[in-house]
Amino acid sequence: MNIDVSVIVNGYYGDCSRMVKIGEVSTEKQLVYDVSRECLNRSIEIVRPGVMLYEIADAIEDYAASQECSVVHQFVGHGVGIEFHEPPQVPHHRNRIKIPLEEGMTFTIEPMINAGVAEAVIDPITQWIATTKDGKPSAQWEHTLLVTESGCEILTLPK
Repeated sequence: MNIDVSVIVNGYYGDCSRMVKIGEVSTEKQLVYDVSRECLNRSIEIVRPGVMLYEIADAIEDYAASQECSVVHQFVGHGVGIEFHEPPQVPHHRNRIKIPLEEGMTFTIEPMINAGVAEAVIDPITQWIATTKDGKPSAQWEHTLLVTESGCEILTLPK
């Protein structure tokens, strides 16, 4: 199960999510649980001034593919601050968005990793619930990051 939490503190938004395993999980579910978390960690490791936005997606896509998983294209990370969704969009799949990261930028990274095909299907009634097109497991982890002078600070880590 994915738990996604957004908060407003002193006029600023934060956004994060994590997976929670309930009971016994299959090998395939454990795979996407682990791969999605590692994709997030690997992408956070490269965040620093001067890195191009597309490099975040490359780190995610490279690791997911190496584990025979796919990356959902329909959902992206986003800038976050005094509004919940701000520019830039932060795709997690291969792209060539040549926006250099700069100190002070605040955004989310939230890769959704699938065990099967990359495509998600959005429920036409709720316009919110998403499932994988092939019915295979999917997992997502998310943090809000602040680009610092020498790297980044994860703003949504529990203290």
